[in-house]
Amino acid sequence: MGNTGVREAIERLSTAIRAEPAKARSKNAPATARLTEGLKFDVTGPNHERVATDMPAPMGGDASAPNPAWFLRAGLASCAATVIAMRAAKLGIALTHVEVTVESDSDLRGVLGLDEKVSAGLNPMRTKVRIGGNGEPQALRALVEWAEAHSPVGCTACM
Repeated sequence: MGNTGVREAIERLSTAIRAEPAKARSKNAPATARLTEGLKFDVTGPNHERVATDMPAPMGGDASAPNPAWFLRAGLASCAATVIAMRAAKLGIALTHVEVTVESDSDLRGVLGLDEKVSAGLNPMRTKVRIGGNGEPQALRALVEWAEAHSPVGCTACM
C-alpha cells in the first residue's frame, strides 16, 4: 500500500472513530510465552504469530534466538518507524528513508539479583532516527517529534 493508500486508510478510520468514539477502544491480541527447554521460549499469538526467545550462553541459554529485551527494543524501533510513516502519509510527506535504532544499556547485577539497589531495567534507552523525504528539515523533525509522542509502544514503555 503506497503513501496514498495509507493516507486514505487513516482518513477512513479517523472518520469512523470521530462518528463513534467507542470504536477506538479495543483489546490487543495477547502474547503467550511457553517454555520449550532451558531458557528457550516459544511466544505465540491468537492469529498464528510466533517468535522465539533465548538467552545468551553466559546466562545459561543457547543464544538460539534473540533475548526478550531485544524484542522490546525491536518493538520500540518498529512502532516509532511505523508511526512516522503513518503521520508522513497523512501530511502528504513522501519519505525516501526512515531508519529508527533503539539502544539501551543494562547492568546484569539487576537481573541476577546480585545487588538489590541495581535495576534490571534497560536504562538508559536511546532512540536515533534517520529520516529523509520531500519535507523541509524542520517539518521532518516535527514529524519525528509527533511520532515519538504518539507511538503506542513508546508511550507504554515511558509510563
